[in-house]
Amino acid sequence: MKLRYNVDDKLPAGQLALYSVQWFVLCIAVVATSVFVAQGTPEDKLFYAQKLFAVMGIAGLVQVVWGHRLPLVVGPAAVLLVGVLSSLGAGADSSAIYSSVAMGGVLVTLLSIGGLMRYVQCLFTPRIIVVILMLIAFTLTPTIANALVFSGGSEDERMFGLIFAVVGVVAMVVLNRTLRGVAKSLVIPIALVAGSVAYFILFDTPEHTGSAASLEGMFIEEFTFDWGLVAAFVICYIALIINDIGSMESLGAMLGIKDMDRRTKRGIRLTGIMNIVAGGMGVLGPVNYSMSPGVIASTGCASRYALIPATVILALCGLSPDVIWVLTAIPAPVIGVILLFLMGTQLAASFEMLQSTQSARTFSDGLTMGLPLMVAMLFQLMPKGIAPAVVEPLLGNGFAMGVITVIVMEHILNRSNSTK
Repeated sequence: MKLRYNVDDKLPAGQLALYSVQWFVLCIAVVATSVFVAQGTPEDKLFYAQKLFAVMGIAGLVQVVWGHRLPLVVGPAAVLLVGVLSSLGAGADSSAIYSSVAMGGVLVTLLSIGGLMRYVQCLFTPRIIVVILMLIAFTLTPTIANALVFSGGSEDERMFGLIFAVVGVVAMVVLNRTLRGVAKSLVIPIALVAGSVAYFILFDTPEHTGSAASLEGMFIEEFTFDWGLVAAFVICYIALIINDIGSMESLGAMLGIKDMDRRTKRGIRLTGIMNIVAGGMGVLGPVNYSMSPGVIASTGCASRYALIPATVILALCGLSPDVIWVLTAIPAPVIGVILLFLMGTQLAASFEMLQSTQSARTFSDGLTMGLPLMVAMLFQLMPKGIAPAVVEPLLGNGFAMGVITVIVMEHILNRSNSTK
């Protein structure tokens, strides 16, 4: 892939600012879609959002500077979101839930210290990496549709989501094709501003609820261990590790980075440490997202330095309840349409990699890649309550099930057809 800026390239000040705005908008979209998991009063929920933004900003910064050192967005882990919602639905105490999150972080950290990660990384062939890129887009589609684009409470709001999905995506495609160079980084900010303005002209703005940030309540009162709950979250963290490694390996392969063993090990370790911190603060733990290939493919900028200002500002936003209220007030349909466009670019990047690596030369190769996509969608849409509660967080995560399926297909069922 031809890039204007590679991973370790430093950017001129003006271009750094523009690219950073794009990453900042994407970080907001990723974090804002998970704040609904907060419990309690409106003030409690806003304070939860403050902590979540701060943790994700810090996690993203340490990853870019000291961890994997790749241009990857860090956000709340979807598999942990599923685990927390399932546990709350079963009546579990929030202290026990987030104690389990911290324990999961300890598990990930310990695994990264040993040599196990080296063997896990060997699993990720080019075919598997292409499927992982596709899985992100496929498994996010139900969330984009149901929780974002068509999430409005009224028929008019849902109609706005439909119209903006059509008009907005077409406009972003035209802008992406028309704009040149660094100006491509303006596509997402333009869509965010234009969509938000249009939404608030037509519908009421949400009521402002504020609270002052305080060290009081920053951490959970005490660690409470429900070992059945811990076991359920261990399964969640198996999926999280798969997700985290897949995100780093797929981007590393796309960019042709050679020292991925070292980068992935550092990235996993910091993911574990930041999940310990997140659990102690009573919020969802972070994971590396696989959205970056689509952003990089559309702009031609893979410099990790563009993410540094974005993550610093994201963390600082957590200090201001007023700023967090504004960021979380971005209309869900607008966020959904932006993610829809990015997932389209993500699929485009996967097709490009598919062609460059010649990963689908036979019918069996195609089956190795196609079947996991169908399995992922099956489990993603699986009704709640079918599977035992202890394994439902894993089985209900289409991404994790898709990755497991493609690994089995590539290394066991269709092993003789593997090229690498």
